[in-house]
Amino acid sequence: MTAPRHHPDPSTVLAYAAGSLPTAFAVVVAAHLEVCGSCRAAVRDAERAGARLVEQQDGAPLSQGARDAMRARLTGMAMAPRPLLQEVSPVRDPDLLPTPLQGFFGPRYSALRWRRVVPGVHYLRAEADAGGGLMLLRIAPGRGIPLHRHAGHELTMILDGAYDDALGRFGSGDVADLGEDVEHQPVTVPGRPCICVAATEAPMRFHGWMARALQSVLRL
Repeated sequence: MTAPRHHPDPSTVLAYAAGSLPTAFAVVVAAHLEVCGSCRAAVRDAERAGARLVEQQDGAPLSQGARDAMRARLTGMAMAPRPLLQEVSPVRDPDLLPTPLQGFFGPRYSALRWRRVVPGVHYLRAEADAGGGLMLLRIAPGRGIPLHRHAGHELTMILDGAYDDALGRFGSGDVADLGEDVEHQPVTVPGRPCICVAATEAPMRFHGWMARALQSVLRL
C-alpha cells in the first residue's frame, strides 16, 4: 500500500490529539493513523505540546466531592480511540477491517451484512454507539454519487478502491475532510468497488435522481 496523499485537516488532527473529536470522527482518524506515518508524527507532536502546556499551569486543590464527580463522569463516557503510534505490519489479512473499526462493524469484510440503497450503492451503520453518524459505504465501480453539499463536517476514509472528484483522486488510506462549503460528486474508479468509512455530523444535501433514496435511507 502506498502512503496516503490526502490527510485530515491539521485542526482535525489537533482535536483528535486533544481528545475533543466526537467518537465517530475519532474512529475515522484512528483508522487513518494505522497507515499514515506523517499523521502519527503530527499526533505525537500535538500531544507533547499539550503536555507542556499542562505542566505550565498552576494546579488547584480539589474537594473529595469534585474528585468523585469526575470519576463518575469518566466511568460513563464513551472513550474515543487513542492514537496508534506504531505502523501496522504490511503483512495483513485483507479480510480484516482496520483495528479501530472492528468494535463498530465487526472484524471481517466477508461477514458484513450490507444493505442496498439503490443499485450499486450499499451501506452499513455502526453496530455500537459512535456518538454520531458512522457508517460504511460500498459503491460499485464506475458509479457516480449525486452532486451534494455537506450541511456540516464530514470525514471519509477510503478503505479499498478509489474515487475521483473535483478535489482529486482518493485511494486506499486517503481521507476527505470536508466542510459545509464543499460541493462535490465522487465517481468511483472502474475495476473494483470503493469501500469507505464516513463520519458525519449533519445530513448531506443531495441533488439529482438518487437524492430522495439516499437521504431517506442513509440519513447522512
